[in-house]
Amino acid sequence: MPKFELAQVNIATMKFPLDSPAMAEFVASLDPINALAEGSSGFVWRLKDDGGNATGYRPLGANVLFNMSVWLDVASLRDYAFWSAHGEVMRRRREWFEPMTAANAALWWIDRGHRPTIAEAIERLEHLRASGPSPGAFTFRRAYPAPDAGAVRTIGFDDACPTT
Repeated sequence: MPKFELAQVNIATMKFPLDSPAMAEFVASLDPINALAEGSSGFVWRLKDDGGNATGYRPLGANVLFNMSVWLDVASLRDYAFWSAHGEVMRRRREWFEPMTAANAALWWIDRGHRPTIAEAIERLEHLRASGPSPGAFTFRRAYPAPDAGAVRTIGFDDACPTT
């Protein structure tokens, strides 16, 4: 069993108050999309408030939504985020959220069983913004393997077969 799991945080600055008619379709999607996450292969945990989602957590300001979850690996999270119905909601994000000028999501490896705190997630997002992708905080585009993944060896077409 792997020693590490993948944590992720993402934030979004709302264009309108969450209870406004302009946000109604987004709000209506929360429960089904959260249920989809929880039923997805590789899902481990997500941050929840008393309402069952994370909209009550506003550590970065009243108009900034904060979301955090834990997954088995990058591939599981990528499949959910981009190739499930969640991807359809993401494609509509410009209707509800301001464009971000800095990184709005960070990924990092945690010990299996650890549940990251909000402060930890903010620290990772700030690290990514300040230093760019690194093993301590990275993106889908520049993902790093889990610390226990070992070295990855690439093989060229003319290389000898590594199994002989």
